[in-house]
Amino acid sequence: MIIRIDQASNTPIYLQIRNQIVEGIAHEELVPGDGLPSIRQLASDLGINLHTVNKAYAVLRDEGYVVMRGRKGAFIADAHAIGLPERQVVDDERLAAELHRLALECRARGGSQARFVELACKQAK
Repeated sequence: MIIRIDQASNTPIYLQIRNQIVEGIAHEELVPGDGLPSIRQLASDLGINLHTVNKAYAVLRDEGYVVMRGRKGAFIADAHAIGLPERQVVDDERLAAELHRLALECRARGGSQARFVELACKQAK
């Protein structure tokens, strides 16, 4: 998987990294147990500060997408092994809040509920 940084984007670089790794997991380009590049290696490859990569990995860890194994590095987590009920509730609440925000944006731009659902379903594939 190749990570690309858009320096002109309004999205912070650490979130661009986070989002691309989540996308890789969703598309099964990254599977449980796959190792991620070391913080230093990815920072060097992307030409960015290592603290930026560290922040991206920390967010991924906190969200349950990645497990850190000390000096061995970061690995894609097994969603089923860590899918604790309380984590699922938090994840569902976070996703619901984001979907609500997007639904409001759609409505504010004249979109219908049906159109929003259609777009959401298309993206969920």
